[in-house]
Amino acid sequence: MIRQMTLPSIKLNENQIADFDQAIRKEWLVTNGLGSYAASTSLSINTRKYHGLLVAALHPPGDRTVCLAKLDEELIVGNNIFNIGANEFINVIQPTGYHFLKEFSISPFPTFLYKTENIEVKKTIFMPYERNAVVAVYHVKNSGGMDSKMKVYPLMSCRHFQSVVDRSAKQLNFTQTSKAREVGLVFSQPNATLVSRAIEGTFSSNLKWIDKLRYREEEEQKESSVDDCFQPGFFEFTLPHKHYSKFAIATAVAENNGEAITTLNEMGNCIGAIESLLNRELNRKTNLLTQFNKSHKGVTKRDWLNWILLAADSFIVKRGEREFIIAGYYRFEPWGRDSFISLPGLLLVTGRFEDARKILLKFSSYSKRGLIPDYIDEKTGVPAYNTVDATLWYVNAVWQYLKYTADFEFVKDTFWDGLKDIIETHRKGTIFGIQVDRDGLLEHGPRLTWMDAENDGMAVTSRAGKAVEIQALWYNALRICEILAKKYGEDALADDYSSMAHKTKSSFNQQFWNNEKQCLFDVMDEHGADQSVRPNQIIAVGLDFTMLEKDKQNLVVDFVITEFLTPYGLRTLSKSDLRYRGRYFGDWKTRNLAYHNGPVWPWLTGPLTKAYLKTKGHASGQLKFVQERFLFPLFSQQVIQSGVGSISELYDGDLPYAPGGCITQAWSVAELLRAYVEDALQFRPPYEKEVFSPK
Repeated sequence: MIRQMTLPSIKLNENQIADFDQAIRKEWLVTNGLGSYAASTSLSINTRKYHGLLVAALHPPGDRTVCLAKLDEELIVGNNIFNIGANEFINVIQPTGYHFLKEFSISPFPTFLYKTENIEVKKTIFMPYERNAVVAVYHVKNSGGMDSKMKVYPLMSCRHFQSVVDRSAKQLNFTQTSKAREVGLVFSQPNATLVSRAIEGTFSSNLKWIDKLRYREEEEQKESSVDDCFQPGFFEFTLPHKHYSKFAIATAVAENNGEAITTLNEMGNCIGAIESLLNRELNRKTNLLTQFNKSHKGVTKRDWLNWILLAADSFIVKRGEREFIIAGYYRFEPWGRDSFISLPGLLLVTGRFEDARKILLKFSSYSKRGLIPDYIDEKTGVPAYNTVDATLWYVNAVWQYLKYTADFEFVKDTFWDGLKDIIETHRKGTIFGIQVDRDGLLEHGPRLTWMDAENDGMAVTSRAGKAVEIQALWYNALRICEILAKKYGEDALADDYSSMAHKTKSSFNQQFWNNEKQCLFDVMDEHGADQSVRPNQIIAVGLDFTMLEKDKQNLVVDFVITEFLTPYGLRTLSKSDLRYRGRYFGDWKTRNLAYHNGPVWPWLTGPLTKAYLKTKGHASGQLKFVQERFLFPLFSQQVIQSGVGSISELYDGDLPYAPGGCITQAWSVAELLRAYVEDALQFRPPYEKEVFSPK
């Protein structure tokens, strides 16, 4: 199949690679649609315990397990040995094969180009979609006058990706079997079989442990950061002189040996089959871009937009007929709040309506006491309901789904009873102190909003009482359900929702307006207004239904831009606040203190963009302003930083705005994509006008 358009590419040249401190911080990620991934750095040095060439979701999308940590290569040319692999140990990097690295590129799979004397090695890493497997493809040019060899040493493990192995304290339990060109390890805890196979090569057993590998990122966070990996032997490939060789190493993991072998056999046992598999994966990604461009004719094709579209796909994972949105890589799982904020950008803007339906259905099936869970434990399947806003973002996501599909019958048959129950249960009161107060505002307990960091069980940003964006979301939900009630012929119920919304709006305007600063208070509680100055108020303008009159909407937008805006989004706290922390670094306690108290969160750029255009108008000058001021700095600059090809979870609030948190975050990508397409480019949802009309 011929690819219809060019895939995006990011390259680091030899000079950029030589800047070790910068190059070691550039990380790449490949996913497989199951929650599994391959990830490392541009120098092929693992700097996190989350890194590995096969980090497999043994029970998708959870139970992610580091199976194949690395492949380290060694070239044998006559009497000379060139180690082109690289590992970091405590106080030393050995070997230092990155000195032979002449180019690193990702297009969209990572490729490493090494040169030593007369041999050039190009290694590409990819994962077959919906298979717990990874492939390293090698193209080697030996322009010298003698035959040579390449040995490849796999480093294997079977540990949960948040742990490390210290074999002096606890051994990995496994047995090894070897054949002429493959090696298998059968683990008992967890039950898993890992099989690696040489394509056009051989395997030789030579059991060895590589101990005390250092993960510098976890060391900085004062987490477990020293790891032991098992090296079962090596693969060997012949490199004839004056010859261009192609070969590969394929690795698969499954609960039993038969499944792993079947996966490898289905992938193919010759280099031609492996390259066909690689082409299928490239074509799949090309098709994602092609479909977007077909439905958004006139959009200028840009590399950064293609990267954002490919990044959007990486968060969508499956298990059978069920689908999930991974909140962020590496350590986050499918979360309710993140899923519903991300759903419009990841799935509706990109035309993946069936995927959107499945995710909404999955979470709605867990509805309990009028709440949609924020989290479902990956091992036990037990949902956690400790959130006030996930349910309200869910209501908004259903509404956005309607704007793209006009699928009113599906919503009525599937979600309408649940939506009514949400409103009624919130009115009467549910768990965690969530209840509509006498003034019509929604009160709630501590640590239930998106600013939910804690230390030792204590909330860092409590926000108990009545948080500003919660009132905005509650009012938005009431207006949505009012329209749906009219649509479904329940006029008395629609009138009830309208009355509730009017009361909420009246109280909100009386209590939340800060006359002194000409903005909104962040939280109201029994003691009055919390004096914290935060950007959450922008959501009160950015939602489809707002309680503020036009003049106050304008004031909020202007205040937020003046007070919080950086090139990469909005700071989470005013710099004048004594609690402000402009850098996100250190151990977890230190990071949690900073988490929502200064760092920039890109996802807030979505509501900001929508709010700005809602208040300032959609003239060409305003559309150009939001692109150049709000969106392009992130798109053009940050896709080549940290998580290459994506947008990070957060950035420091102070210069130089260093990236932090997850190297790629669902709502960062989703809200920026949605804001760019829907707002900045004005590709509005096709049924937007229809859904606002109740009849």
